[in-house]
Amino acid sequence: MRSYDAPLDMTDAAMPPTPSASATSISLAYSVDADDAFMFHALRAGAVDTEGLVFSHRREHTAALNRLAMDGGADVVAVSLGVYPMLAANYLLLPHGASVGRGYGPVVVASRPLAPAQLNGLRVGIPGATTTAWMVLRLIAPDAIGVEIPIAPFGRIFEALAAGEVDAALLIHEGRLLYSARGLQLVVDLGVFWLAKTGLPLPLGVNVIRRALGAPLVARVSGVLRASIAWALANRPELIARIAAEDRGDKALSDHELIDHYLNLYANHDTAVMADDARHAIGVLFAEARAAGLLPDETAIDWAP
Repeated sequence: MRSYDAPLDMTDAAMPPTPSASATSISLAYSVDADDAFMFHALRAGAVDTEGLVFSHRREHTAALNRLAMDGGADVVAVSLGVYPMLAANYLLLPHGASVGRGYGPVVVASRPLAPAQLNGLRVGIPGATTTAWMVLRLIAPDAIGVEIPIAPFGRIFEALAAGEVDAALLIHEGRLLYSARGLQLVVDLGVFWLAKTGLPLPLGVNVIRRALGAPLVARVSGVLRASIAWALANRPELIARIAAEDRGDKALSDHELIDHYLNLYANHDTAVMADDARHAIGVLFAEARAAGLLPDETAIDWAP
């Protein structure tokens, strides 16, 4: 499948200020979905004190962000948790900005009823080979055949399923809210599976920050990002309207109720600060993945302040 590079979504009004001689530039990369737009809007709009930092903004689909971080291509990147073991030498985990599923998560859907075990040997459209969702799905159906279909343009995964290019589809982001309206059948909700297996929430996406920035600058950047998330949570109705006004390639993504529902799932108290049970779940997920041969040797999980 051809990859799709999502355009940078920034209006002139949202452009960061021109750096002064004393300003420190920080490159920031995140996805085109609603929760990332929500988290980082205050930085783009100049709504919080950036403490002399000037942020550049780049938006990509999930698999591209994972590759960008693997190449060390930005100071702060929103990535799939599943790729962190490959990034740990160069990046710290940030304790905020996470997407956590509490009894819900990405879903596998199909045009016909299937049991999860029947996915073995079938072609499953996936958002990327380095995504957390694909890692978890392989714990359920290790012989499923992943076919990478980037999440942008948004409708591509549904088109591939309708055309018979894949037998099932693994949906992340807003796609998990729209499959039933397209007449598709739920095969398995990964968050439900994970909760039944471990009793824990399912950590899915995280923000990482470059170690080489050094401890003082890492702490400074982390504080500004935390403030941006806090501003978003305090100004939620305004941001829902702004996100709805963006052209993200599908009219369904502009529905206020859908955006509200989606942000309830993935831009909430877990985004403000990752809770202890979600932090614990990271270690459990990595241990399960290592036991299944999906990850290399144990990775140290290092946190930024």
